[in-house]
Amino acid sequence: MLKTIRRIHCLLLGTAALVTAVSLGSAASVAQDKNETKIVATFLPIYMFTKGVTGESGKVELLIPAGADPHDYQATPENARSIAEADVLVKNGLGLEEFLEKLVDATGNSQLQEIDASQNIEPLEEEDKDHDDHDHDHHHGHHHEEGNPHVWLDPVLAQQQVKNIRDGLIQADSANEATYRANADIYLRKLQELHQEFQSRLSPFQGCKFIAFHDAYPYLAQRYNLQQMAVVELPEDNITPRDVQIVIKAAEEYQVKGLLAETGFNDNRMQQIAKDIRLPIKKLDPVISGSLDPEYYFTAMRNNIKTLEEVCQ
Repeated sequence: MLKTIRRIHCLLLGTAALVTAVSLGSAASVAQDKNETKIVATFLPIYMFTKGVTGESGKVELLIPAGADPHDYQATPENARSIAEADVLVKNGLGLEEFLEKLVDATGNSQLQEIDASQNIEPLEEEDKDHDDHDHDHHHGHHHEEGNPHVWLDPVLAQQQVKNIRDGLIQADSANEATYRANADIYLRKLQELHQEFQSRLSPFQGCKFIAFHDAYPYLAQRYNLQQMAVVELPEDNITPRDVQIVIKAAEEYQVKGLLAETGFNDNRMQQIAKDIRLPIKKLDPVISGSLDPEYYFTAMRNNIKTLEEVCQ
């Protein structure tokens, strides 16, 4: 689960230590694969979109291990080495990868080309307009100055991300333009089909109201005419009776169909809350864990359609 308690973001290692770690491993790599473009993608959805564009021939490395929370990830010497040796770095942007700027600066890779997958995407505000009646400390979570970064969970905005990645890779590696265009076309077509499937399957449930435990789904809700009424951020440990009361109050106030947690959320606590408020609690997948196969995005998102159908019926 994406952690809900904000931490102070700091690099695990100082700049000097990172640079030292980089220098240990980078010299030997210079002679290797000089003509191959080395691409690093920050976290799982961006990796899948990048791999969808490069195809099997492209060498893409995942920076943040699948399942790790990109919000408060702390860089390792291996991460520093990867970026020092990379030609291209693909990121989600919108402030999601808070550790990244310091890490890139520390490696001193002046030749690195960065691709911001969220370029030209208008972010939604992260503040939830409906939570004013509730205690603000229960909406602490992760605040991003640039807006809500979870754009990959909207299949239409995911298409824009893939186009940005395609165009960035063509700029960085024009020799493989034809490959990138052909692969991107296939992946974009699949994303469009996914969008149409969301539309058709969720159209009977327009206006369905839900409460989320993490502010990851406003783009998805807006796209398919669902209503994320409130975000109730719960502590990682020891949900108190007061926490449960806040959830109950919000559920009653907004007359919601159900609550949406994330994969990895503790089942025992979920079941207790579900029992107390007599509403279904289902898990939506934010797609930060799972298979590295680019096709896994579609599997996870189709499971999300099924979950939304179950909540909203």
